[in-house]
Formats: sequence, structure tokens, C-alpha cells
Amino acid sequence: MQIDPLNSLNGVSGAAAVRNEDQTIPKQLTTAVRALNQSGMYGQDRQLQFARDPDTKTFVIKVVQPSTGEVMDQIPPETVLEAFKALQQVQAKETGA
Repeated sequence: MQIDPLNSLNGVSGAAAVRNEDQTIPKQLTTAVRALNQSGMYGQDRQLQFARDPDTKTFVIKVVQPSTGEVMDQIPPETVLEAFKALQQVQAKETGA
């Protein structure tokens, strides 16, 4: 499965590329995710979810089975988010922040 970068929403009608610093990102992401979920692109019992990780402030993309809440796939994986968080903590200690 090929996943285009966040700023590339090829194949989603009515969706426009956005810049990360744009204040309208949450609204546009909600619209794009809703369109993808309604298209059935991920199957009958799967939904795409976008969220911002509270610790790293990184956008996280998940494919979830809504009936069970099970995360089928996640980008970036949880292990990458944990590693990034650890690096942020080390950097904060080194800079005294």
C-alpha cells in the first residue's frame, strides 16, 4: 500500500494540499478523512484516523477497526513516537530547558 505524504492528497476529490503552519489544517484534515472513510477505500470495517500525538506534537495516521477499536496500522509506529519522545527529553536535558 502506498501512502502519499501528508501534503499530497492525490485521488481525494475536493481535498487541497495544506501547509503545516496553516490554521485550517484540523478542519481540512477532518474533511479529507471523512471523505476517505465514506469512500470505503479501507474496507467495510476499517476507518482512517488522523491525530496529533500529545507528547511529540507529531501527526499520527491510524487505520482502525471501529467495531473493536483495534489499531490495524499506524504511521509513524508507536516505537518511533517513543524514540522521538526520548530524544526530545535528552535534548531538553542537554539544553537545560
